[in-house]
Amino acid sequence: MGAMAQDPITQKLLLDWFVDLDTPEGLRAELIEGDLVVTPVPDGHHEHCISRIVGQIHRRSPTDTQFSGNKGVKLKCADGYPQDHVIPDGTFARKELRLFRGAEPWMPGDGVSMVLEVTSSRPQVDREIKRRCYARGGIPLYLLVDRETAWTTLFSAPATADYRTLCSAAFGERLFIPEPFAFDLDTSDFL
Repeated sequence: MGAMAQDPITQKLLLDWFVDLDTPEGLRAELIEGDLVVTPVPDGHHEHCISRIVGQIHRRSPTDTQFSGNKGVKLKCADGYPQDHVIPDGTFARKELRLFRGAEPWMPGDGVSMVLEVTSSRPQVDREIKRRCYARGGIPLYLLVDRETAWTTLFSAPATADYRTLCSAAFGERLFIPEPFAFDLDTSDFL
């Protein structure tokens, strides 16, 4: 993205404007690295991939988890930008934390175990920009289903600006999802 760093007053104005934004029905808005990102409601294949992952996590993971689709998450900002406000396609947390109960529309990322993105109309946002946001925010696991390349990638070991580790599997192969999930994700139904 070509955004330039902003002074503190501009950052505050942009953040205040964004928080009060009334997004038209059928669209969702995110503030990512100082840019307003507006995307349309996802298609059925996108939702199919999410459904398959959520089902496998609930059936196969030894850890009891909660899932929220399209939950707003506030994350640490990139230098010179207002705080990132990102909407993952899916957010997972240990059930005993009860993170979603009573959460504000934009909740902190503390306690989130994994976020999920399935690429749609702007795949570079999911592949690069959101990945950096989640790493900066300390989200332990980021699962990316890239429909354009037919690969599923799990990013782990978040650092200051990116993840240090990644494991990938072509659609049709299995991908190990570590603790707290601890199972092999079957991607064959993503095709």
